Amino acid sequence: MDNDIRPLLEESIEIAASPASVWALVSDVRRMPDWSPQVTSTRLRAGFETVELGAQFTNRNIHGELEWTTRAEVVRFTPEQELAFRVEDNWAIWSFALAASDTGTVLTQRRELPAGLSDISKELTDGFLGGQDAFTESQLAGMRETLEAIKAAAEG
Repeated sequence: MDNDIRPLLEESIEIAASPASVWALVSDVRRMPDWSPQVTSTRLRAGFETVELGAQFTNRNIHGELEWTTRAEVVRFTPEQELAFRVEDNWAIWSFALAASDTGTVLTQRRELPAGLSDISKELTDGFLGGQDAFTESQLAGMRETLEAIKAAAEG
């Protein structure tokens, strides 16, 4: 069992589109199934109509044969700059940060663990997702795939 949990995962991509165009894609978490190889469904929870600070939602995720649901809340929402959400089940904060560049936008996706990782998440990762190192590598690959898909949509 490997307990080497990386507190920060980060991937960036240069997109030949304005921050406003990229924001239009990433600011609606309901589009995550369009980009992420792990997310199959994202739905706002009852009582929430729009994606904004404080909005809560559920994600349906897959990894190989496994499927699970997570619950999350938008914790940072600054138009054309940053969207971040905290996953209640494992305490991870996922974010998209946008920065204008000479050729368009640099989009950065991060997974941060400021409060660590929940015990249940550690157990599930070690027991069913191949261990921390293997799952971390699959998350990084998924982040790259997600960013590539957003780039293709923004530039398409």
